[in-house]
Amino acid sequence: MTVTIGIDYTAAVHQSAGIGRYTREIVKGLARFGALPSFTPCYRLFVADVGKDFGLPPPAANFTWRTTRFTERWLARLWYRLRLPVSIESWTGPLDLFHAPDFILPPLRRGTRSIVTIHDLSFVREPDLVMPGMDRHLNKWVLWSVQQASRVIAVSEATRQDLIELYQTPPEKISVLYHGVGPEFKPIRETACLKAVRQKYGLNDQPFVLSVGTIQPRKNYQRLIQAFAKVDTKAILVIAGGAGWKNKAIFDEVKTLGLQERVRFPGFVAEADLPALYSAATLVIYPSLYEGFGLPVLEAMACGAPVIASNRSSLPEVVGEAGLLIDPYDTDSMATAMGQLLEDGSLRASLAQAGQTRAGQFTWSKTAAELVNLYKKIIEEEIDG
Repeated sequence: MTVTIGIDYTAAVHQSAGIGRYTREIVKGLARFGALPSFTPCYRLFVADVGKDFGLPPPAANFTWRTTRFTERWLARLWYRLRLPVSIESWTGPLDLFHAPDFILPPLRRGTRSIVTIHDLSFVREPDLVMPGMDRHLNKWVLWSVQQASRVIAVSEATRQDLIELYQTPPEKISVLYHGVGPEFKPIRETACLKAVRQKYGLNDQPFVLSVGTIQPRKNYQRLIQAFAKVDTKAILVIAGGAGWKNKAIFDEVKTLGLQERVRFPGFVAEADLPALYSAATLVIYPSLYEGFGLPVLEAMACGAPVIASNRSSLPEVVGEAGLLIDPYDTDSMATAMGQLLEDGSLRASLAQAGQTRAGQFTWSKTAAELVNLYKKIIEEEIDG
C-alpha cells in the first residue's frame, strides 16, 4: 500500500531550535527508516514563506517539497482569524494523512486523516510564563487541533497526562513518542575541539556550570543565579541561549548580586557546537519550571556531562536515576546540588556514565520507527472503519 503523507516542515526551515529541531530530526529519521512491509509512505513537506529559489534537496527519494510564498502570519490570519476554509491540500495536493508537528492543524479536506504533536501545555498549566496574548491564542487553537485530529502525539507522559487532565482528551487518542538524541551528541575529548569552542564563546580555561535554553522566565534563570551566588567555587556559570521575552530581571539579577565576573551569557549556541560545549562543562543544570520534554538534558547526558535537573513536569522522565533532581523553587536545594557535584569528582564520573547509558535509550531512529508505525495504524483504522 502506497500512501501520501503531508508534514508541515515550516518550523524546521525558520526555527533553529525547539520545534524546528524536532521537525528536522523526525524527518531525517523518517528518511533513514524508509518503508514497512505493505506500507510505503510518500512524503510531501510543506514550507511556508519561501520563494521559488528554495534550494534544499529532498531528504530522500520518497520526499518532495510543497512551498508557498505566503508567510506563516498571513496563513494564520487566513485560517484562524478569517476562518477561510482554504485547505493545506491547496498547496500539497491530495493527502491520505497530514502531520502537524507544531501544535496546530491547518484546515484539511474532508476525509484527510490528521495527527498533531503537542509538546507541552505550558500556556494552560503556567500561563504567567507565556508571552501575553499567546496563551489565549494557543489555548483556543491547540484545543481545537487536539479535538479535530485523528491522533495526538505527546512528547512525554507528563504531556499526555496534561492533555487528559486539562483538555479531557481520551487517553486512547494519545500516543507518547519521546524525543531522541542524534549520534553527533557524544563525549568530545579532543583538546583542540574543546579549546576552540571555549574561545568561540568567550570562555577561558576555568571550570564552568552550564545551562542551555532561551533566556525567559520559564527557564528559571533568576533563581539559578541566586543559587549560584551561594556556591563557594572558582567555577563560573554559563547561561547559553538566545534572548527571549521578559528577560531584563534575569540580567539585572547578576548586577544586583555583583556576579558580573562569575556569570556569562554567550548568547545562542550553534547546534554543531553543543556537543563540545556540553563536554567541556563541569556539570549541566536545567532548573526549568515546566517542560514538555527537555531535550538539552538528554543531549547533555549523551555527551557525558553530569546533570542536575528540575523535579517538575517531564524532566524526571528524561533523567530517570541518572542525574540529581532538585526543587526549582528552592535555591538552597539548587546550590547544595551544584556544590556537591563541583566538589565530588567520583559522583560526577558516576552520573556521567549513568547519563550516557540513559541517553542511549532515546534515539531519533526509534522515534521515527514508532512514527511510521503510528502513520500505518491511522491509515489502517480509516480503511477498517
